[in-house]
Amino acid sequence: MKVIVTIQHPGHVHFFRNAVAELDSRGHDVFVFARESEVATDLLEAYGIEYELLAGESDSMLSLATVQATYEARLLRRARRIEPDVITAIGGVAAAHVATLLRTKSLVFYDTEHATLIQRLGYPFADVICTPECYRGEIGDKQVTYPGYHELAYLHPDRFDPDPAVLEAVGLAPEETFAVVRLSSWDASHDVGQGGFADPRAVVSRLEDAGATVLLTAEGDPPPDLDPYEFTAPPERMHDLLAFADLVVGEGATTAAEAAVLGTPSVYVNSQSLGYTSELEEEYGLLFAFNGDDRHARSLEKAVSILESTTAETDRWKRRRERLLEERIDVTSLIVQQIESAARATNADRSAVATNHG
Repeated sequence: MKVIVTIQHPGHVHFFRNAVAELDSRGHDVFVFARESEVATDLLEAYGIEYELLAGESDSMLSLATVQATYEARLLRRARRIEPDVITAIGGVAAAHVATLLRTKSLVFYDTEHATLIQRLGYPFADVICTPECYRGEIGDKQVTYPGYHELAYLHPDRFDPDPAVLEAVGLAPEETFAVVRLSSWDASHDVGQGGFADPRAVVSRLEDAGATVLLTAEGDPPPDLDPYEFTAPPERMHDLLAFADLVVGEGATTAAEAAVLGTPSVYVNSQSLGYTSELEEEYGLLFAFNGDDRHARSLEKAVSILESTTAETDRWKRRRERLLEERIDVTSLIVQQIESAARATNADRSAVATNHG
């Protein structure tokens, strides 16, 4: 079986990396193609995943269209030579377009309901679209739902064991109370007109006043006076840090969900809500979302209350995570199963065509 995996964001590396390794161990040929975005290629190299870079980064909506067109054209040329049985991706615009032209199956994973541009460009061409059960949207017969989240493809305990050595690497003592603050760049197409914190400086100050050491991570450049709070660590160590944090506060849904599935209380501040962030809040109480006009003030009140909570409350986070893991799946197993299923469907179609022509 020949599989093409396309990568256009650092989160895609995390999502597919265990599946790539498992498919390889089963004797399948896996080809990874990437478009540079933030630290995606750094992560591919850190995890020892062979890949080919097909296009660079974009710095505006206009350049994104050009980069995407270049990426799709180069992917099509590579795929024609490979003749894959399935092409898979998150979002999957390029994957679905190229697979359609080659008459092979495309398998798309997605969890972001408000990214309507990607849906309009990709969904009509995709053969299978896998979404979490909590996804707010009916896609039709091609939709496959599952009880889990993207983050459980790489943070399920069967796939990830956090390393406490990360604390020393970022200059923290084992007993030190600390919070990770994640700021978003707000330059994605689905982020236009949206927002998070009113003032990141107030977030850092309030958390420090509550007794926490603050570690800042940001897309793009944070305000210059917050530079001292940024930490230096390899990007593949970020999940170790989230696992040992006392609190994660941020504007990005992925980081918020990563913290939640690791059992770290997460305060998510964003004017938009998602099916999976709502489920992590309403069903498991591991994430607290604030999206109204008063989201800045209310989120900081919640963050401080978490930092001031007792040991009994800390034990409660652990129990909530245990229930989540009992009720949600190791998503990597689903990825592998769906890839192999799509490949079988491609081969069945090819056999039918050959028989009819015979």
